[in-house]
Amino acid sequence: MTFLNEVTARYPNALSFAPGRPTEDHFDVRSVHRHLERFCDHLSTDLGYGPAEVSRALCQYGRTSGIVHHLIARHLEVDEGMHVDPESIVVTVGCQEAMFLALRSLRRDERDVVLAVAPTYVGLTGAARLVDMPVVPVASGTTGVDLADLAATLRQARERGLRPRACYIVPDFANPSGLRLDLGTRRELLDLAAREGILLLEDNPYGMFHNGSGRLPTLQALDTDRTVVYLGSFAKTVLPGARVGYLVAEQRVRDGRGQVGVFAEQLSRIKSMVTVNTSPISQAVIGGALLENDFSLARATSGEQQIYRRNLAHALRGLEARFQRCPDVSWNTPHGGFFVVVNVPFTVDDELLERSGQEFGVLWTPMSHFYDGKDGKNQLRLSCSSLSSEQLEEGLSRLATLFTDLGVRRVDRDTASMPDCSSVSAEITVGS
Repeated sequence: MTFLNEVTARYPNALSFAPGRPTEDHFDVRSVHRHLERFCDHLSTDLGYGPAEVSRALCQYGRTSGIVHHLIARHLEVDEGMHVDPESIVVTVGCQEAMFLALRSLRRDERDVVLAVAPTYVGLTGAARLVDMPVVPVASGTTGVDLADLAATLRQARERGLRPRACYIVPDFANPSGLRLDLGTRRELLDLAAREGILLLEDNPYGMFHNGSGRLPTLQALDTDRTVVYLGSFAKTVLPGARVGYLVAEQRVRDGRGQVGVFAEQLSRIKSMVTVNTSPISQAVIGGALLENDFSLARATSGEQQIYRRNLAHALRGLEARFQRCPDVSWNTPHGGFFVVVNVPFTVDDELLERSGQEFGVLWTPMSHFYDGKDGKNQLRLSCSSLSSEQLEEGLSRLATLFTDLGVRRVDRDTASMPDCSSVSAEITVGS
């Protein structure tokens, strides 16, 4: 992530498919003030706080587990059909802290490992490294998770004396693959996790942003055995700058003193030693947004949903127009989310990304960063969330020019000749 930020800074005039950022079309500083006021009204009117208590709630150190946990529980009920105890929610500094807390709590000694569906979001692998917990990859297959490979990986890990504690998965439009688990696979995955005695760390930042195909229930909503720890974030739906995430951990666990309690309590104790608490002011902005929209972010993000749906469709049409006759270039067709993966006949690495930015004015992400090994060397990830239609069109044309320079050829259906793909590329002026 640091490398991508550095490359983006070096080539500010390049069109960037690299970051999975939300659109900025609906950013409005005035809404931040409005949401703060709405949350303050909630404290005074609904909860009976006096003026001094309202000021203290926003300006003083706050409760470690958070001050908007009750509002998040309502949101999960309204939008996801999830019925969770507010006391099982820990509000975190972004979803990144939620991942760290979950892994740190599960890591007891060097035998503990976490499984993750590959390719895997780099935030998870980074958090695992911080707690010295190896990540064991599981194949994604065509359904988003290869259940046979998951079962085999669990067996092999245990035969090696390892202790698999959990499996990290993004069921809806995963970063970076864009894959989504169908309903049957979700149920089978839950059954397998219950049989094998492992937790599922469900990360769901993109679930609302489908392409019109509809939403599926979360693993947490389907879970009847408390096998799911749910990781959430308001970065994509409300405001990335607020840096507010959360986790839902309802499991009953025994602490070091032998006392049984809710898993969330254990996670909160760890958080108290890491960030102490999540900014109450940031939480208030998120809480006000939830209150203003009757707890439904599905309704609040209707404008963003249209943008993401349009951009994904535009990107897929653009790839088809430029590369449909290039037999060595292919791509997946996600049903939502931000990302498309492109397969190419040349090596994709950081050096090529630098050249792409400098000479061709277009940036993207090498997929090799999402694997722990040699996979992904011939793949790149395109994020289409934060670009306009015009930028998408121009960026894809620049990408086609890069591909042509690297020797990608195009088959003409009528003559069976092999003209290059530059016939579908626009002329560009790098740095313009």
